[in-house]
Amino acid sequence: MQQYARIKSGVYGRHRIKDAVFPLVAGVAKNPKGLLYVTVNGEGSTVKGIEPRNCRIKVKALADVEIVSEKVHEDTNKVITPKLPEVDDATRTAQIQERFDILDEMTGACKSGTVRAMIVSGPAGVGKSYGITSQLQKSSMFENLKGELKWEVVKGATSAIGLYKKLYQYSSSGNVLVFDDCDAVLYDDLSLNILKAALDSGKKRIIQWNTESRALQNEGIPDKFEFKGSVIFVTNIKFDFVKSKKLQDHLGALMSRCHYIDLTMDSVRDKMLRIKQVLGAGMLDGYKLPVDKEVAKQDIINYIESNINNLRELSLRTALKLADLRVLNGDRWEVLANTTILRRML
Repeated sequence: MQQYARIKSGVYGRHRIKDAVFPLVAGVAKNPKGLLYVTVNGEGSTVKGIEPRNCRIKVKALADVEIVSEKVHEDTNKVITPKLPEVDDATRTAQIQERFDILDEMTGACKSGTVRAMIVSGPAGVGKSYGITSQLQKSSMFENLKGELKWEVVKGATSAIGLYKKLYQYSSSGNVLVFDDCDAVLYDDLSLNILKAALDSGKKRIIQWNTESRALQNEGIPDKFEFKGSVIFVTNIKFDFVKSKKLQDHLGALMSRCHYIDLTMDSVRDKMLRIKQVLGAGMLDGYKLPVDKEVAKQDIINYIESNINNLRELSLRTALKLADLRVLNGDRWEVLANTTILRRML
């Protein structure tokens, strides 16, 4: 079990450490000179001078180190953010819509080539991918008629060589690649370097594969090409709040090359307002419901609000599942929903 230690008084390098709490790595020990030290994990710490790794803090006595609870650690290290003034639902809904309108505008700019790269961050199931694909479809009407679609959504895990091949396939001007839920590339150095080359801000973006590859040779793909397309990276990761130092560096390298849109939907209330917003915009228009669509919409909203603390997931996907159940069985849809959408209560 992870233990936590309060350093009442200590020294790390040139920095004095006073009343700071860290995850404990190893208890108080002596170095060859007989000086006491305690080893803590400095990752994610905001204490001045502490590095994001295991750190040996010098102490004068055992009494300078106190074992504390996880709650004390959380309370000591939590970041206090200024509380924004509360706004009414109509104002907050308008603010959320404005973010999605900006997302539509920026997606169109990626398709035209005005914007080379964009990162979109927001919680799962609020319509990030849907909004992007809808906008790309609107911008590609003539391409659709000719059968020359110049954009693609790549989902899930992809290897470095798979990433290279996909970028080559969509390397021409006017092409757009959307990486949706492909966060694994952020943890792979080779994939990240390829992605950084594709997003570079220079006049020419040259991507290279510097090792021999039969897979590339067999498909006639060169080991170097110029990328002229645009890239949209869709993720649930909030780049500003990542604690891992290595991942912070990786994300920083991407953010410096991209426009970054945080949809700022961090609360249950925001997600609920977004669900109401999208339902009101006609999300159920394609459903053959056994009741009037306005009645069905309100029934779905009421069900979600009544069970909001017991849903498996609060998202647009939940609203769509409920609509599916209305179509399946208009009389027993709530009974079915209680079994398939709510968490099991012991």
